Amino acid sequence: MPSTEQTRLRAEILIVLTVTFGTSGIRAVLRLLDALASPAPLNQQSVTLNSAESSVSWLDLALQVASAASLFGWGALALYLLGARLPRPGTTDWVQGAGLALLIGIPGLALYVTALHAGWTKEVVVATDTAQLPTLLLWSAANAFGEEVVVVLWLTRRLSQLGWSRNASIVASAVLRGTYHLYQGISAGIGNVAMGILFGWAFHKTGRIWPLILAHFLIDATAYLGYQLLDLSWLGL
Repeated sequence: MPSTEQTRLRAEILIVLTVTFGTSGIRAVLRLLDALASPAPLNQQSVTLNSAESSVSWLDLALQVASAASLFGWGALALYLLGARLPRPGTTDWVQGAGLALLIGIPGLALYVTALHAGWTKEVVVATDTAQLPTLLLWSAANAFGEEVVVVLWLTRRLSQLGWSRNASIVASAVLRGTYHLYQGISAGIGNVAMGILFGWAFHKTGRIWPLILAHFLIDATAYLGYQLLDLSWLGL
């Protein structure tokens, strides 16, 4: 018969995932099913990341900041429940984060291009309005902090406390990460599962979450800025 502590931990996991990435995963699966039901193949569909939420610039900024704040809030909630606090990132964290970003980013780009040609994923479009550059960097930080703290630090620790093995907790974390990216396409889910396994392994080896947060930030920021550089229309060219 489960102990009171185990019951509390299971309830915590259910509640936190319901208000954070668990519900995001369910929505992503439903969006993928909707896309697959469309007569157009996946690679002829597109998904826009961080598009403007209002035609009024200051309202758009306010809405974007509010949405990003919820991700920071999810991460803060997870830290609060763990009774933990994050130290400031050090030089080693940045070096390890940059290494992880390179290890994930280059193969990830190759997978995306291959999957797009094969029809396994949607075309991912990032808003290219230069006025959104600070907002895109804010989203990069919010996604990195919220995802890595909740999906890796909090979830794997809670599963470990429930008696899950290291490998089982890493796989569970990775599958969750892949699930809530399925709205982009099948390959996005597969690629993020692979990323989750690597990140989970790195966290269990070092016990530090900052390299994962920084790597995630660098990957997202590079992708967002890459769209800005590739779309030269804003330069009048």
